[in-house]
Amino acid sequence: MSDKKFIEEEYDVVIVGAGHAGCEAALASARLGLSTIMFTVSVDSIALMPCNPNIGGSSKGHLVREIDALGGEMGKNIDKSFIQSKMLNKSKGPAVHSLRAQADKQDYTRFMRMTLENTDNLTIRQGEVTDILVEDGKVTGVKTFSGATYKAKAVVLCTGTYLKARCIYGDVSTYTGPNGLQAANYLTESLKNIGIELRRFKTGTPARVDKRSIDFSKMEEQFGDERVVPFSFSTDPDSIQKDQVSCWLTYTNEETHNIIKDNIDRSPLFSGMIEGTGPRYCPSIEDKVMKFADKDRHQVFVEPEGIYTNEMYLGGMSSSLPEDVQYAMYRTVPGLENVKIVRNAYAIEYDCIDARQLLATLEFKNIKGLFSGGQFNGSSGYEEAAAQGLIAGINAALEVLGREQIVIDRSEGYIGVLIDDLVTKESFEPYRMMTSRAEYRLILRQDNADLRLSAIGHKIGLISDEAYAKLEEKRRLIDSEIERLTNIPVGANSKMQKFLEEHGSEPLKTGSNLAELIRRPELSYEILAPIDVDRLDIPADVVEQVNINIKYDGYIKRQLHQVEQFKKLEGKKLSPDFDYNMVSGLRKEATQKLNQYKPLSIGQASRISGVSPADISVLLVYMKQNKQ
Repeated sequence: MSDKKFIEEEYDVVIVGAGHAGCEAALASARLGLSTIMFTVSVDSIALMPCNPNIGGSSKGHLVREIDALGGEMGKNIDKSFIQSKMLNKSKGPAVHSLRAQADKQDYTRFMRMTLENTDNLTIRQGEVTDILVEDGKVTGVKTFSGATYKAKAVVLCTGTYLKARCIYGDVSTYTGPNGLQAANYLTESLKNIGIELRRFKTGTPARVDKRSIDFSKMEEQFGDERVVPFSFSTDPDSIQKDQVSCWLTYTNEETHNIIKDNIDRSPLFSGMIEGTGPRYCPSIEDKVMKFADKDRHQVFVEPEGIYTNEMYLGGMSSSLPEDVQYAMYRTVPGLENVKIVRNAYAIEYDCIDARQLLATLEFKNIKGLFSGGQFNGSSGYEEAAAQGLIAGINAALEVLGREQIVIDRSEGYIGVLIDDLVTKESFEPYRMMTSRAEYRLILRQDNADLRLSAIGHKIGLISDEAYAKLEEKRRLIDSEIERLTNIPVGANSKMQKFLEEHGSEPLKTGSNLAELIRRPELSYEILAPIDVDRLDIPADVVEQVNINIKYDGYIKRQLHQVEQFKKLEGKKLSPDFDYNMVSGLRKEATQKLNQYKPLSIGQASRISGVSPADISVLLVYMKQNKQ
């Protein structure tokens, strides 16, 4: 009898999972020159969009722009595969403007897979990782279901919603991942064995229906923007202007809500069949009807899944109700009276971690070289996943290269807010990014993500010298144009007064300058063109920055001052190995929490629940006395 033989290979970095987090992690690692292998339960599920067919949206669009500014791929990929694009919140201030694009799901997957397959240093492998190998508190590689061993210097977990996944509607329960794909059933035990604490979360998705069975005449047509703004700063806007596909808006009604209420005992969410905690900010329709009983209707967005399919996505009506109830409730909605379901709505339950086990670098505190990103960290959404995957992949690569890892802080990006919230705050439900979570959102706009973060991307090695030089020229143009406008005087002559009157603006009482006029709400850089005769032809993205920076100058300066104060605390670094029992005067709860979280700075320590301002003062005194 011959001995069994198993494959044994060696890589710098192993990526477990090929969703939006896994793709960004793998690309970052490989592009930094490290031999990288990415495992997926199915190669056909690379960059899969198992839920909504869109990228971006309120605050999420900011994340995509930031991913792009750091050298990630999501923005470039949606620019290749979108079928409708819209800038949201245009009636509000620039801080909350956010880009959202409908994707052709198949194209999105196809283009991302093509990018991955043609990236140097990257190997794609279909197979299920069952064991994480750890020696002396350091990761050494992974094992697969086939018995193969892949040694590595760093491992990034991007398992998404696949770990011990279970899809449920009514009393139907199938042990599969999203869209009926194979679940990953073995890795959980290995993670527990190496000391990782897991929890159970759930998310859900609405039904997909046949376009031919919808009466669009009863719905409100939703169009894309006339001029499409790309997600990626490297995409030429002229190259992506195209005919766009419409989306549609309709509403639930009293009849819909009554059907849900009459069958609520058959919902696994309410019967106790589902043990996982669902997302508060993306609830199922049964959740919405039961929790917001005062609302007589809820929005339903009917969105195409792609150009080459008749499948339509019913946004706003995710559910885990039984099949017969799904049919009954969907058919009460105007335009869906004769709707045919292609794929039932379902809830999915899965294992994930409490992200407080991670450092802000997304490395596990207790296991050197093991990183984690995406929905596995207890977040929701493609964009949140991709952002974490990128940071985890970058830091895994930097760890192997012996370089200092990066932390994006709360004043630098929405990515910083997202990760800081995950690793410092207790969360009982999947985390969703929102603009309201960002304290410095006036300076963390989606339009200036390149100016904020590309220097970091360039330093890491993911933004080329050429791209960075182009950005620096953009920065120079913005600064010089603002200075020029500030130094061009404007007199209160009759020609000027007539111009102001024509544009509904107050006449001048004394002399002013062009920058002061731009600050007026009814005026802008573009409107003032006729009186700015020496103006040079500058790019549209420069014009945008000039406008915003002048208009909001006072507010921006105030926020930058707040950031200065914030940076002082963030700049006071703490060692992840420090024992807080050494600090006399700390309250017991604070000592326990600080030892648990291992914050990397005083700033991060101050945001931990259970650590008071008085505790921070004690800590600062200790650091001063001991010159830490």
